[in-house]
Amino acid sequence: MERTHIRRSLLPLLLAGLFPVAAHAAPPQERSIQEEISAEMAEARKEVRRELATARAELQQGNLEVGRDNLNFGKSGERKRKDDATLPKAEITPLGDFLLDGKAVAVNERQRRELLEYRGQVIDIAMAGIDIGERSAQMALEAVDRGLFSLMLSAMTGSLERNLEKTIKASIEPGVVQICRSLPALLDSQQQLAASLPQFRPYATLQADDVQDCEDEIRREFALN
Repeated sequence: MERTHIRRSLLPLLLAGLFPVAAHAAPPQERSIQEEISAEMAEARKEVRRELATARAELQQGNLEVGRDNLNFGKSGERKRKDDATLPKAEITPLGDFLLDGKAVAVNERQRRELLEYRGQVIDIAMAGIDIGERSAQMALEAVDRGLFSLMLSAMTGSLERNLEKTIKASIEPGVVQICRSLPALLDSQQQLAASLPQFRPYATLQADDVQDCEDEIRREFALN
């Protein structure tokens, strides 16, 4: 999750998917175009909920991989991309085991508690990110469901993407700011774990400057024009 990696990628996909939906609508006497779009959007909303429910369950029940593409903030993200090529795969299990390339590292009870605390904080941040993503997707789908003619007109004039982006940004900014505000506690847990468990140290890439700059960067990136 790079810093504020919540961007506009959904919007072009949304617009691109609009016209196939309209093209496959049933004849007017059987079903109006708007009814067809509403049905498609209802199914899309269900699919979003299903997929994100699966993602939440996997986070809670599966091993948490550390390093790789997890929690990439600012410069720490750049460091991870360089280091990940040589680092072995590292995971924290739901029971607090620390695995390197699938093999458990010997840990004592204190280290296990610290691993579980760190895992829980990372999962909380990831869950918050999933909630934000779900809210954004549902808002975009709702916009499509409001009416075909006005939607097509807005798409042609360029106002759809601008207005939708502003609406989504205003809705999700508080949640993203809250993620930034959870980073100091995560940094403390990471540093404590790195000091206690040497094998974890290469994966402790979150730095104090990443934490300090996070909220300011969010404010700049989410500024509404």
